[in-house]
Amino acid sequence: MTILLDFYGDMLTPKQREFLDYYYNQDFSLAEIAANVGITRQGVRDAIKRAECQLTEMEQRLRLVRRFREVQKGLDEIMDCATRIGAENRKTGLSREINDLTVRIKSIAISLSE
Repeated sequence: MTILLDFYGDMLTPKQREFLDYYYNQDFSLAEIAANVGITRQGVRDAIKRAECQLTEMEQRLRLVRRFREVQKGLDEIMDCATRIGAENRKTGLSREINDLTVRIKSIAISLSE
């Protein structure tokens, strides 16, 4: 839920974002949130459930989190392949060009993952 909040939180109301932040990021109980904002525990629970449904629906429609995870997985594979190519290059005679290209590939992958 926290990654959904990161991606789609700006589409929620400020109160919904606040409640989800308290609950998921700051690990407050429903009772603690209710005491902080001056409403009932049930009111907090209902607001959180509605916000969770909204976030889930947004992800089902837009699929930004799914795409982000796919890109991250691809970047991890690119890093792994570049590392393996570099290791193989060192075993077989060290081509300076191959070494420079693997370093560049890793650098690009790192910058894209940030």
